Amino acid sequence: MSLAIPRGAVDCHVHVVGPLARFPQQPSRHYTAALATLEDLRATAGPEVRRFVVVQPSFYGTDNEATLQACDTLNGNGRAVAVVDPTQVDDAQAGQLQARGVAGLRINLNSRLKDDHRQIQGVLAQHAALAQRMGWHLQLVLPFSALIGAARMIEPLPVPVVIDHFGLPLGKSPDSGEGRALRDLVGMQHVWVKLSAPYRLGLGEYNTETPRDWLAAMLEAGADRCLWGSDWPHVPPASEHKGPDSTPPNRSLHYGDLLGDFLAALGNADLAQRILVENPGRLYGFSPI
Repeated sequence: MSLAIPRGAVDCHVHVVGPLARFPQQPSRHYTAALATLEDLRATAGPEVRRFVVVQPSFYGTDNEATLQACDTLNGNGRAVAVVDPTQVDDAQAGQLQARGVAGLRINLNSRLKDDHRQIQGVLAQHAALAQRMGWHLQLVLPFSALIGAARMIEPLPVPVVIDHFGLPLGKSPDSGEGRALRDLVGMQHVWVKLSAPYRLGLGEYNTETPRDWLAAMLEAGADRCLWGSDWPHVPPASEHKGPDSTPPNRSLHYGDLLGDFLAALGNADLAQRILVENPGRLYGFSPI
């Protein structure tokens, strides 16, 4: 028998894309993202999932307005993860972000910086200082090998750290050397992990089935720090990113399949309650329903 979606479920990883004329995308973007509105998200998720964490996408840079407006509309049912330059944001500006629902800072190191450990350490320290003052967490985007390499820098950070998409262990087994290193990282008491986007894990560009070996490994490492996210609107595969003049369609995936396959792999109503309701409530500050 399939598990029911628990009341108060939170989708901890979505993006919102507004009209291009109103919300310009970065000139350096790899493609032009298609429109994906909050109204579209709500219609797609259906009545069972009404709480969302809206994550700032890279193509908006540090202009968080589309993300913040979505969070404004969601009101108590929304939280935001923003992208900022911590050297350019004072506490008053950070307070304004917090008032609009910001609960964390996203750090995208998926670039040449991923191989420069000294710079990575500096970026982490600057963001962590701001996050600590505001009571926020950090959310990291790093290729798998760079993430493992950064573990010693993550360990002393004084704020919660959230890892996207199982840590992106493409082609790695939980029992491999690299897999054990990721499990050790997730085992740190301030590290959280999003059990999201199975199609990003090298199991097929349109795969919706949660990898059960990695699910078991993440639950063993820290079930009280696991979260679920849909990664809606499921951006196009990298092979279709052909520059700012192209607008490839998002992956055609069924939201219900992603969540249903996750619940089927989980197979436990108490765990579903913890991962979809209780854990997000603690990290993002959602009120009990």
